[in-house]
Amino acid sequence: MDRNQTKSESEIHLTIEGVDPLALYGEQNIRLQLLKRAFPDVQITSRGNSIKLIGDKKDTQALKSKIELMVKMLRENHELSNQIVEDLLQGSNPTEVRISPEGTQNIIVYGRDGVPIKAKTKNQKKLVELSKANDIVFAIGPAGTGKTYTAVALAVSALKSKTVKKIILTRPAVEAGENLGFLPGDMKDKIDPYLRPLYDALDDLLPGEKLRYFMENRTIEIAPLAFMRGRTLDNAFIILDEAQNCTSPQIKMFLTRLGPSAKCIITGDLSQIDLPYHQKSGLTRALDILSDVDGIGRIRFGEEDVVRHRLVKEIIKKYNESDEQLKIEREQKAESKAKAEAEAATNTEPTP
Repeated sequence: MDRNQTKSESEIHLTIEGVDPLALYGEQNIRLQLLKRAFPDVQITSRGNSIKLIGDKKDTQALKSKIELMVKMLRENHELSNQIVEDLLQGSNPTEVRISPEGTQNIIVYGRDGVPIKAKTKNQKKLVELSKANDIVFAIGPAGTGKTYTAVALAVSALKSKTVKKIILTRPAVEAGENLGFLPGDMKDKIDPYLRPLYDALDDLLPGEKLRYFMENRTIEIAPLAFMRGRTLDNAFIILDEAQNCTSPQIKMFLTRLGPSAKCIITGDLSQIDLPYHQKSGLTRALDILSDVDGIGRIRFGEEDVVRHRLVKEIIKKYNESDEQLKIEREQKAESKAKAEAEAATNTEPTP
């Protein structure tokens, strides 16, 4: 032990084997900086494939474990993202959520230019499996978890394999907290802004010319939910997106459109309801009353499934914490009010 070290300090030497140190540390050592930020009291020195850790024994052992897991994941998956390292440093185990990009077993469909579209997380893979086993699946969870994208990929796969004859993508035309006012153009021009996320997913999955052909001959149909009334949707893969913005009658109307050979995925985020305050989301009721119906699957995505920018996960986490605190405060306020009313009623009772 160094004479300047205290008894509680330790010095650990690691040798990185089987992986490229650059792939481990990241460009401009960004992942090494993440480690230093997470363990500010540990001195980290890297030189080639050697790493030296000096600090409190508990901290150095914890950091050693993190680095060894990073090396293992890089060796097995041949890639390591900043998001995975951040997940690891925050205490979650990315191996419980993420799926190895290697192999072909998780390919849903081949997109534009033959690019394989794969399930990236275990919940995305579960959505694929539930869709095969059930005719209706509810996929609920926060933004950025790939619910809609995975659902559209499944629909395109079903169309390519001729399991269905058409794809129908729909969502309620509800403004997200804004009043857009008058929109110019014909009916298609007016409703397209609400349906843009569905077009974006299709653009990734089909060449432009083929997508236009499918749209023109109505093999792929994108329409607001109101246009579904009175129809029977059969031999089709149907996706209802943003279902949290449906009222209960709308959800019922949609579900009763399905024909004998239809497949359906309903996606929604119960934390982003844009309905007017006097209207309740029909998605919550549907999840409750249909929970035990055979042939209807359900899956809940969490913040750990976020596959967008690394900050999206943190944003969702903070909002969830804030929502939970507001819920506690409302319950405490309601409890105090009820107690005060009970005491007031007792004090005003006439004496015998």
